[in-house]
Amino acid sequence: MGLKARPESTPARKSRLLAPPGVTSPRHRRYCNSVTFENVADNLRESFRIIAASRDAGEVRELQGVSIAAAGVTFQMFNAAFLAAPVATEAELAQRILLPGLHFNARGLEWAYWVCEDWMQPKARRHSRQIFERHGLRHSVDLPGMVAEGIRAPVKPLPRLEVRRVGDNGTREAFCSIGSVCFHVPIAWFREVFDSSAIWETFASYVGYLDGEPVCTAAIVVGGGALGVYNVGTLPSFQRRGYGECVMRHALADARARHGIERTILQSTPAGLRLYERMGYRTVSRVAVYSS
Repeated sequence: MGLKARPESTPARKSRLLAPPGVTSPRHRRYCNSVTFENVADNLRESFRIIAASRDAGEVRELQGVSIAAAGVTFQMFNAAFLAAPVATEAELAQRILLPGLHFNARGLEWAYWVCEDWMQPKARRHSRQIFERHGLRHSVDLPGMVAEGIRAPVKPLPRLEVRRVGDNGTREAFCSIGSVCFHVPIAWFREVFDSSAIWETFASYVGYLDGEPVCTAAIVVGGGALGVYNVGTLPSFQRRGYGECVMRHALADARARHGIERTILQSTPAGLRLYERMGYRTVSRVAVYSS
């Protein structure tokens, strides 16, 4: 799923962790210094690379200061570009938009730019939205980039769910169907993104079942020294009952057992922000999404 920008004197490599107003405890400052926005940026980019690399039509490329992970699909959010190095000026930002624009236009693909804003120094960030819009990319959403060094215990007992890792045709179809509903895209688009059987080995995905009915999903990607949490969704008629938290906790526990990594990251929607804060996540950056 307010956010503060990094102070102008802070180097581009570090990001601020948002604290409650007026709170600047030594413990909080030490935690800020241990987390860079690059954990969020690197894991996010890796999640798209996994999807792109799994498809015959996919491409993973590095341009000058820009990474491309294009699945070659109808759903433009998965034909993605990312900043891969600091941006100092507005002219430099414009160049970083032109490069992937040429790439995607040559292939006739709609696309999206996922921008971890801490890559941009204040001069470049100040008018960044207008610069993207001048190059034909409209602002879609701002997502808090969040990190947790460990997950807090639930504040109340979680519901009972059967959680299955995606692998066979039934779990794949359930994962895509729930994603289609929760993220408001046609089911055909979701199936196209996840049409390769190879993807499920590294895009570790899970479906929660209530009395045999699939009701929620979560996925985990390893990258950037962290476990990235993606595709957390619950069907509307089953929301606000703890099912999303339940499948997410199961997915994280499984990933920790497999990889031995405690730090986790995610990009929150507004609906999930308070839940993630209760679980121990704190905002360290902001991801702005622009689409053609």
